[in-house]
Amino acid sequence: MIVSLIAAVSQNGVIGKNNDLPWHLPDDMKYFMQTTKGHHVVMGRKNYDSIPEKFRPLPNRTNIVVTRQEKFRAPGCIIVHSIERALEVGEQNAEPELFIIGGAEIYRQGFAFTNRMYLTEIHAHIDGDVFFPEFDKQAWKEVSRIPHGTDERHAQPFDFVIYDRQK
Repeated sequence: MIVSLIAAVSQNGVIGKNNDLPWHLPDDMKYFMQTTKGHHVVMGRKNYDSIPEKFRPLPNRTNIVVTRQEKFRAPGCIIVHSIERALEVGEQNAEPELFIIGGAEIYRQGFAFTNRMYLTEIHAHIDGDVFFPEFDKQAWKEVSRIPHGTDERHAQPFDFVIYDRQK
């Protein structure tokens, strides 16, 4: 099973602010939806809580929520208490590519298991309070980059970048 991580990250490492995204990039949301559709997605409880209720669970995906809260309930989701257990669920279900979708703590915990990263690299410094974990870029090989400029719907330019872990 490929373990992938998908995130949108500003130049200064921001991925969130006040339990929300600090930008409005519709094409990034579309990319996220298309890339993760039909797959298992792993998220932390805070990330789950940040998703508008009408979109929970994320449709056309197996939603796995990692939480320390023993009594936490999320209708339509699989609840686990460790990133390792989330990965086991993917393996047991013969998932070809499982996606870790955040937030920061789940990214940090899942990083050691990650083979591939789908990063939307936003070309701006953005104010925020949640950051993507630092990583050694030398350990990763860029395999794809698709630039996206600004337009009437996108205030910041960004690139869709795929990295594979170096063997």
